[in-house]
Amino acid sequence: MLMETKWWHSKTAYQIYPKSFYDSNGDGIGDLPGIISKLDYLKELGADIIWLSPIYVSPLADEGYDIADYYAIDPRFGTMDDLDLLISEAHKREQYIIMDLVVNHCSDEHEWFKKACEDPEGKYGRYFYIKKTNDPKTLCNWRSYFGGSVWEKLPGHDDYYYLHLFHKKQPDLNWENPEMREDIYRMVNWWLDKGIDGFRLDAIINIKKGPFVSYPPDRDDGLVRGTRQLEDAVGIGEFLGELRDRCFTPHNAFTVGEVFNLRDDEIKDFIGENGYFSSMFDFTPTIFGQDDRGWQYFKDVTPDDYKHCVFKGQKEYDDIGFVSNLIENHDEPRGVSRYIPEGDQSPTSKKMLAALYFLTKGLPWIYQGQELGMENVKLRSIDQVDDISSIDAYKVAIADGFSEADALHLIEKHGRDNARTPFQWNAEKNAGFTTGTPWLALNPNYTKINLSAEENDPDSVLSFYKKLIKLRKNPEYSGIFVYGDFSPYLPDVHNCFAYKRTLGGRTILVIANYQNGKKIYPLPGAVKKVLLTNTGAVNSDSNSITLDGYQVVVAEMEEK
Repeated sequence: MLMETKWWHSKTAYQIYPKSFYDSNGDGIGDLPGIISKLDYLKELGADIIWLSPIYVSPLADEGYDIADYYAIDPRFGTMDDLDLLISEAHKREQYIIMDLVVNHCSDEHEWFKKACEDPEGKYGRYFYIKKTNDPKTLCNWRSYFGGSVWEKLPGHDDYYYLHLFHKKQPDLNWENPEMREDIYRMVNWWLDKGIDGFRLDAIINIKKGPFVSYPPDRDDGLVRGTRQLEDAVGIGEFLGELRDRCFTPHNAFTVGEVFNLRDDEIKDFIGENGYFSSMFDFTPTIFGQDDRGWQYFKDVTPDDYKHCVFKGQKEYDDIGFVSNLIENHDEPRGVSRYIPEGDQSPTSKKMLAALYFLTKGLPWIYQGQELGMENVKLRSIDQVDDISSIDAYKVAIADGFSEADALHLIEKHGRDNARTPFQWNAEKNAGFTTGTPWLALNPNYTKINLSAEENDPDSVLSFYKKLIKLRKNPEYSGIFVYGDFSPYLPDVHNCFAYKRTLGGRTILVIANYQNGKKIYPLPGAVKKVLLTNTGAVNSDSNSITLDGYQVVVAEMEEK
């Protein structure tokens, strides 16, 4: 069954982390003029929708996801005129700009919170979750995403505490308050009226809280993960439906939600017909193997694990709505370091991984540097780490008896800084990112992995991403890739990742040998035409195909 066609279905989306993309003025921080100067590169790549991580005024306690002024651009990133120019120049190139919408919380430096501190019982006190008590032990035992209690003493008061599911400088906004919601809607419409094309909605599932009750602790600290309360939270649709109707629908805005922990029967409410959002990310692979006790207990992802996660997500979202597919973002380690077995990262295996996720059903997203095959960073010391969640995870691991070396290795595998190191433009000083001192140290491998080295190499990871984007947009095949059915092929064959995309009697097979060494796999029929492969020739007959290690083949099959 074909879904209603939307303008964004056939597009390719690209996430920019502005602080680390390109620095135009030599202060070590990426900025809006830097992004403008690289729009032609993004156009050549084939990126249509560009998501900007936060550029609002912020103390950057959580790298911009703590917003102090929703209506202003942080001077470190540029000016409002710069943003207006970015929007204009992007639209000239038929590109769309979406902003990060962070409305579960704001910064403790926001005017609303300052006024709440002045009068906890007044108008702005009701914009937040503030509890009065002389005994903080009576407050619920939820743990913040960054460690420690979600409750913090309200500045200037000994008997008031405020809720923060994230950093203590990120007080949660009270969506139960209609007056607060009106202020949010006014702000959202202001940005849409300005000309942006939509939003990525950060942590949006958290805006509806469960009952403020304590649960059995899951660590020795006596606390329980903050997401536990979401299992008992009821009624988020009231808020999200109102936000859609008041803001998104009137502007025909594109929206993609950061959504976790949904039940299968809830997916239609979020991205089905008249859903709250245009799309939502499939995090099935990214949350695989997580453990409430800490990163030290996370399970490594094997090729078979990754395959079954993708298949599970494709089945859950099939024919309900248009999902967004990714292998990394600003909150994740690099995909090639997570989903390719350690030591096997190479241009060949990176291109295989790219094809496998990119050609599934849904909107493909590329995170900056992913198209180059950027990798996780090797660390010498915890002093090199900026990310607050990584620092907390390091402390938890040490307290759990891990050595400093083993704890540091956990950060190398799972830390968010892996995705936040500056974009690797060339092999020159600071990878061409800045003429100054970069805010975060570059990955030392930039001398080998960089845009300049790849842009004229037809066998590079970058060139392969360009081929993938062109293939998905090719009028002859775009209908199959965008709207065609998805069905796993050889799902139980070890280290074989394969699936079929079918539409109107036509079938495209995507098949990969997810390991070193040659392997022979059966085919569902004869190959009609090879559309793409990442290495060497394609060796097949009517019954089987022989694949080199980490080889992927995309082929149209003969009609039966």
